[in-house]
Amino acid sequence: MTSPFPRLVFSAALAALLTACAGTPVPDWQMNAKTATERATAAYLEGNARVETQEFKQARSEIARTGRVDLMARVELTRCAGRVASLVLEDCPEFEKLRQDTAPPEHAYADYLAGKIRAQDVALLPAQHRAVADAASDTTATTALQNIENPLAQLIAAGVLFRSNRATPAVLAVAVDTASAQGWRRPLLAWLGVQRLRAENAGDTAAAEHVRRRIALVQNAASSARPEE
Repeated sequence: MTSPFPRLVFSAALAALLTACAGTPVPDWQMNAKTATERATAAYLEGNARVETQEFKQARSEIARTGRVDLMARVELTRCAGRVASLVLEDCPEFEKLRQDTAPPEHAYADYLAGKIRAQDVALLPAQHRAVADAASDTTATTALQNIENPLAQLIAAGVLFRSNRATPAVLAVAVDTASAQGWRRPLLAWLGVQRLRAENAGDTAAAEHVRRRIALVQNAASSARPEE
């Protein structure tokens, strides 16, 4: 699986650092932090909390060696973004501790993840999220979501729409299909759960049962895999 990490908010600064070092040895902390963050994000989406915790701890340790608050903040935003993609709609307290020492683009992305981006800050977001954040209607937002090419960015945007009470059935379908195609167990179960609840509330028993069978399949696979994790 191609990692979505290079397209996340943390990547721009890291990529710039790596480019600046072209032709010279890359400091270990740069590659270690990047790799650990990628692994942590992948582990979280796959439902492996133990590995996620270990890898994020490693990423934080590597960046702490540099005293770069901005890079630490981007790691925290990356972590929180994975949770939004999985409908774990919590605050991002570790970023908030660092907010005062970060730049407006980081503020905008954190606000976007929280579902409270201001119109004047949309231009500061990563490019793939701007159309969703700027959409004037649910239909426009759904179209913008469908046009996002990166799977994780697409799930993050879907999570933001859900958090903003703008998740139409079409948004749920996009999120479920994306998580399913990537084999990302954690967000898939979360989005299937929302689909099931919507079907039950609508009195669509057949649809609810279909989704319930999908959930059972994913959960059974998770139970079988757990001893190996």
